[in-house]
Amino acid sequence: MRNQYLLALLSAFLLWLGWPPVPYSSPILLIAFLPLLIAVEHIIRNEELKKKGKKIFLTAGLTAVVWNTASIYWVYNSISAVMPWYIAIFISLIPFLLGALLMALTFRLYYQMRKKVSIVLSLFGLLAFWISYEYLHQSWDLAFPWMTLGNGFANFHQLIQWYEFTGVYGGTIWIWLSNILVFLLYLNKKQINTLIKPRYIKIALGLTLLLPSTYSIIRYLTFEEHINPSQIVTVQPNIDPFGKFGSISSEDQLNTLMQLSKSVAKPNTEFFIWPETALSQRGDFDEEDFRNTSTFDSLINFLNDYKNGNILTGIESYQLYNDPRTSTAREIAPNIYKDNFNAATLVDVSSKLQFYHKSKLVPGVEQMPFGSAIHFLKPLFSAFGGTTGGYGKQDKPSVFYSQSGIGAAPVICYESIWGNYVAQYIQQGAQFIAIITNDGWWGNTSGKDQHLDYAKLRAIENRRWVARAANTGISGFINQRGDIIQQTKWWQPAALTQEINLSEELTIYTKNGDVLAYFGIFTALLACLTFFKKSKTSNFIK
Repeated sequence: MRNQYLLALLSAFLLWLGWPPVPYSSPILLIAFLPLLIAVEHIIRNEELKKKGKKIFLTAGLTAVVWNTASIYWVYNSISAVMPWYIAIFISLIPFLLGALLMALTFRLYYQMRKKVSIVLSLFGLLAFWISYEYLHQSWDLAFPWMTLGNGFANFHQLIQWYEFTGVYGGTIWIWLSNILVFLLYLNKKQINTLIKPRYIKIALGLTLLLPSTYSIIRYLTFEEHINPSQIVTVQPNIDPFGKFGSISSEDQLNTLMQLSKSVAKPNTEFFIWPETALSQRGDFDEEDFRNTSTFDSLINFLNDYKNGNILTGIESYQLYNDPRTSTAREIAPNIYKDNFNAATLVDVSSKLQFYHKSKLVPGVEQMPFGSAIHFLKPLFSAFGGTTGGYGKQDKPSVFYSQSGIGAAPVICYESIWGNYVAQYIQQGAQFIAIITNDGWWGNTSGKDQHLDYAKLRAIENRRWVARAANTGISGFINQRGDIIQQTKWWQPAALTQEINLSEELTIYTKNGDVLAYFGIFTALLACLTFFKKSKTSNFIK
C-alpha cells in the first residue's frame, strides 16, 4: 500500500501546483488525478487485499486532505484572528476535512460501481459523483465551494472564456474528462482492456484538450466590449482589522475613506466603492435611524461635490423587531428583538437609502450551521449568551440602483465564490459587480490572491466589469474578459479610479446558472441504480 499512498501524495502535489495563485499552472489539473486513479486501480486489482472500499476511501482521502490543507491553510489564520485558537482549529476542520471527506466518498462510490459495471461507465459515474459533491458543498449550511475544480482555471483565464456558457462546472467536467481519457490510455498501454480502441481515446483526448482552449483563445483575442462608460472609484483604506474596533475611531476611519476617495475622484464619478464593514461603530448602526447619524451627514456632505455620485459601502447594521420574526433575532429587552447584519448600503443625495444583507454567511463564524433546524434550542443558547443563528441574512440577492438608473451588484466577501448567486444579481439588472471584502484577517497569505483570482471568473461568466474594494488589499478592476486592469498592493492605503463599461446583455450562463450541475446530479442518481445490479467479477477486468 505504500506505493499507493505515494501516488496519492503525487496527485495532491499536482493539484496544489495547478491551483491558484500559481500563475498559468492550471493545465496541470488536466492530468493531476492520474496518479490517484492508478493507485485506486492497483487496489481494485490486488486480489490479496481485503476491505478494498475502505482502502480506496483512505487513499483518495489522503489526496484530498493534503491538497485542501495546502491550498487553503490560510483559513485558520482568518478564524484565529477573531476566535480562540482551539475554536479556530475546530472550525477550520470544516474546509480542511469535510470537503476532503466528500471527495473521498466519490471514489468510494466509484468503487461500488466498478463491482457492477465496466471501467468506462464507472469513470463517468465518478465524474457525476464529483459534480454532485461540489453542488452539495455549495448548497448546504456547511458550504465552502472554494475548492470547486473549475475554480482552478482562475489563474489562466485566457483558457476558459467559455465559462460564459458553462460556469465553473464546465471546468470541473473538462478537468475530469481529460484525466479519464489519459487514464484510459494508461490502461491500454498496460494491456488492460477498456473496450475502446486506443486511437479513439487519443482522438477524444485531442478534441477535449484543443476545442475548448482554441475557442477560448480566439474568443479572448476577438472579444470587444460595448461602449457604455461609467467612472468608478474603489478605495482601500488599509485599516488594521485588529484596531478597527479599538484604537482607531470610527471618525478617523471615515475621514480616511473620504480623503482617499477625493484623491482620485473626478467630477463625473458615479460610484465610490468602499470595503466590507467600512462603516462601523460600537453597537452598529440602526438601519431605521441611519439618516439621523453624523456618519450619514458626512457622507451627504462628501457627495455634494459629485453630481451623480453614489457611495456603495459595507456597513455593520441591525434591525429591531417587536417579535422573533427570524431565527437569528435575539431578545434584548421584553418584546424587543435585534438582528445584526454584515451589510452593504447605497447612499446618494436623494431620500432613498438601500440596504443589502449578506446572504452567504461563513459557517461557524457568521452563522450556526443548521440553525433553523435547531431553532427549538434557542432558549438554551440564549441562556448562555449565544444564538442558534448568528448574523441575519436575506434569501436572495438584490441590486442597488443609482438615481441615474445604473444597477450595481453588492457582493460581500465570501459571496463572490458562488457563480450562480452572483448571476442572480445580473438577472435582476446589475450592470457591473462591486465586490466589497476585508481580507486583512487572512494575513499576507495566498488566500487574498485566490480571492482576487476567483473574481475574474465572475467577470467572464456574466461579462461584467468587477470593481473590487478590499480593506487591506487586493483592490482593483477586472474587465469583461477577466483581465485585471488595475490592482493595489497588499497592506497599503490606496484608491483607484477607472472608466468601466456597463453591460445589460445576459450570457447563457447568467440565464441558466448551474444547469450542468443538475445534469451531473441526475446522472449520479442513475449511476446509483447500478448498485442494485448483480455483481460481475469480470467487470474488474473490463
